[in-house]
Amino acid sequence: MDTFDFASWSQACLLRVEQALSDGVGVGAPAGLGEAMRYAVLDGGKRLRPLLVLAARQAVAAGDGKASASAGFDEAALRAACAVELIHAYSLVHDDMPCMDNDVLRRGKPTVHVQFGQAQALLAGDALQALAFELLAPEGAAVPEPVQARLCRLLARAAGAQGMAGGQAIDLAHVGCGMTEDALRHMHRLKTGALLQASVLMGAHCGNAAPAALQALADYGAALGLAFQVVDDILDVTQDSATLGKTAGKDAEQGKPTYVSLLGLERAQAYASELLVQAMAALDAAALPDTRALAALAQMVVNRSH
Repeated sequence: MDTFDFASWSQACLLRVEQALSDGVGVGAPAGLGEAMRYAVLDGGKRLRPLLVLAARQAVAAGDGKASASAGFDEAALRAACAVELIHAYSLVHDDMPCMDNDVLRRGKPTVHVQFGQAQALLAGDALQALAFELLAPEGAAVPEPVQARLCRLLARAAGAQGMAGGQAIDLAHVGCGMTEDALRHMHRLKTGALLQASVLMGAHCGNAAPAALQALADYGAALGLAFQVVDDILDVTQDSATLGKTAGKDAEQGKPTYVSLLGLERAQAYASELLVQAMAALDAAALPDTRALAALAQMVVNRSH
């Protein structure tokens, strides 16, 4: 197999995603709402979730040929990539507000409620969430309706009580309280991992993957999602705010349980490496023609410095 140029691949994908987000976010929204929405989404962030969608689409498309493209799957994948980023952005807007984490720095700039006020931030988050599902269900025949339904279901479950929102509720309920490792893992599988896993599965459903391959990709997404949070906890105590683009040490200051506080730094680092091995093994089990982008993203997640 040819050497995979991850930098070129990711740059091409990000150009498509950024253009689509710029064209669609906040356009025509009244009373300054659009400005707050665009501030929350554009010009910042790793775009990991959109890249996972497009990488999974590439993995399942490699064996499908022209039939897959003609079924509207490429259009569906780009829409899914944007939709999952909008859900992620809305969650950050709400999480940063005084009623939750009360943070003032995100992606190297003031948080949305600091810049626009709490009411506008709340509305911007609400509007971004709604726009995500609007993107997944376009009018016309660009994306087949069964595909629209599958993508909406995957994203809704990952964002709701059985996913991100439920994990955030557990997190808030345990400020200043101890947690077992199993409880911490469960919380982060919901709060962070569910949306990352859904990104992989949404891309995988933009194609004709066999059930065994879909299960393997779900396993990959679960390992990757947990690894992301473990590394996040490590970076929170090893990097400064300027490097992270958000307030460093916030979890420790608020008394929130983390992998570092529970396991110690060295064991947390080892656990991140173990999860990377699990993710790679799941990709092998998927037995798909081209999982190079997914493999590179897993490496990026575990080896990142911010």
